[in-house]
Amino acid sequence: MPESLAELEIRRAAIQSEFAHLGDMRSGSITGTGGRCGNPRCHCHRSGGPGHGPYYRLTRKVGGKTVTETFSSPAELAKAQREVSEYHRFRDLGGQLLDVNEGICRLRPVEEEEEAPMVPEKKRRKPSAKRSRAR
Repeated sequence: MPESLAELEIRRAAIQSEFAHLGDMRSGSITGTGGRCGNPRCHCHRSGGPGHGPYYRLTRKVGGKTVTETFSSPAELAKAQREVSEYHRFRDLGGQLLDVNEGICRLRPVEEEEEAPMVPEKKRRKPSAKRSRAR
């Protein structure tokens, strides 16, 4: 059942209020990497060895370039995970707000507007009366 205009406006106000409560955020995604090193005597090369890692990295786009940040402590990783999670919440709220606003635009009645004042057209230059010199 479609919602009324008043209900949609209430939902929009609630979503806008959630925007005000967003915390620190950053875009990107966090991935874990690991693997084997180049030292053949290392524990990671033993049969069934666990390898090195996982090392967690935040990857994101900045000015069209991919930037990767590595975390040196579990506390930095936890902080980054909260910030990325908050960014995903921000994007989700933005999508919800857009959906609600589109519904409002569909339901809002058209109001006859006053006639807009006529904007004078720009004056065009007159063609030159002089003839160009033939060479």
